[in-house]
Amino acid sequence: MRFRVYKRKVVILTVVVVICGLAFWSSGRQKKNDSMSLPKEAEAAARRSSSSSSVSSSSVNNHIQVQATPVVSRAPAPLPVIQANDTHQEKAKDKEKLPKPEVDNATLVYRGIVFQLNFDQTIRNEEKFKAARRKDDLVVVVQVHNRPDYLKLLVDSLRKSRRVESILLIFSHDYWSPEINKLVAAVDFCQVLQIFFPFSVQLYPQEFPGHDPKDCPRDIPKEDALKLGCINAEYPDSFGHYREAKFSQTKHHWWWKLHFVWDRVRALKDHKGSVLLIEEDHYMAPDFIHLLKLMSALKREQCADCDILSLGSYSHIGYSGKANKVEVKAWKSTEHNMGMALSRETYQKLIRCTDTFCTYDDYNWDWSLQHLSASCLPSYWKVMVSEAPRIFHAGDCGMHHKKVACMPISQKTKIENVLQPSGNQLFPKNLLITKRLPANGAGGVAPHVKNGGWGDIRDHELCKSYVRLQ
Repeated sequence: MRFRVYKRKVVILTVVVVICGLAFWSSGRQKKNDSMSLPKEAEAAARRSSSSSSVSSSSVNNHIQVQATPVVSRAPAPLPVIQANDTHQEKAKDKEKLPKPEVDNATLVYRGIVFQLNFDQTIRNEEKFKAARRKDDLVVVVQVHNRPDYLKLLVDSLRKSRRVESILLIFSHDYWSPEINKLVAAVDFCQVLQIFFPFSVQLYPQEFPGHDPKDCPRDIPKEDALKLGCINAEYPDSFGHYREAKFSQTKHHWWWKLHFVWDRVRALKDHKGSVLLIEEDHYMAPDFIHLLKLMSALKREQCADCDILSLGSYSHIGYSGKANKVEVKAWKSTEHNMGMALSRETYQKLIRCTDTFCTYDDYNWDWSLQHLSASCLPSYWKVMVSEAPRIFHAGDCGMHHKKVACMPISQKTKIENVLQPSGNQLFPKNLLITKRLPANGAGGVAPHVKNGGWGDIRDHELCKSYVRLQ
């Protein structure tokens, strides 16, 4: 009798244990499924961004399949950590307690795509123009923002240039745009590489280097900013203004691009030729490659200490009697910041002045270079510049222009009215130096005034970090 009661209790206990085990297992499985699933809004964003990113990425590199969360070879590099001053440690700790801005899924997707493309460095049309491009032939780097109409004009002018099949054309972007990617994908006349500035405002829309909601308003007095407790209250510029991300970005992009091209693009690891820096709103003459080749030879023979070769200044002059003439003079940011060709030696001198460039309170990269020329470089920059320009500035709107309506077609017409009558003046057989700067760089100039917009210590540290980023 006792045995039967005992047996009944064992059976009941066993059933209870099994039921409890099943309940725990079912609960655990449900939690695991919940933790692996995205909210409906995130799933929708992932699908949308994955779809648009896949289309855009395929137009950049046909073999890259973009997923909602791209598989990358390494984790994207984080922003450099900026240490607070000792006197502000407590404030820094308080700020660390503030919630970080949320990042939407589409932005994370774009960051992943940008990192992957910068890592892969796939050169389009490489085999097609392998025979046409020789070692150390010209590299042309275009800084691109978001003006596709002007970029189309530039691409059309490059297409018409003689010997364009010999160049490596690098587009450096700070804005992801399917329209621009499609335009670049249509370039079929030379080897093409796209790189992307990884710290753009578009990729960090709610945090530095973009505009953080906790950043100080531009025009708030420092005393009021300190009371308000905004992030960068301690760091207004020379004129008492606080940073504006849309203006800071261009200088960041220019310095990052310079370093990335010379030191991170694997195809240029041993490049001993020139790198020509142009922008999306420039327009090239048909003989610009020919002229640069002549200028490089003349530099070796008669101006070994020339630091920069420039395709021209901003004057739209006629070519009569000037197409084969160049001048050697002190480099000026207001005259010679367009169509600059530099060697690795010049780049290495520049990169030694990283701290000076990155801390100078001017949001313009060219005025910052002018400061370097006067304060950090071994001597004032010496430039060899073409008297008759082979590069034209087509942009009549943008960061430094107040015009609302852009008219690229009318600008193209003006430029072609200069080039067409001068067709027989192009492609000179040799060049003649008509003016020469005195020895030792005499006549160089320093910037007459800072333009500000670059007082934030975060900009300084990010800018200086590019030489350390892999």
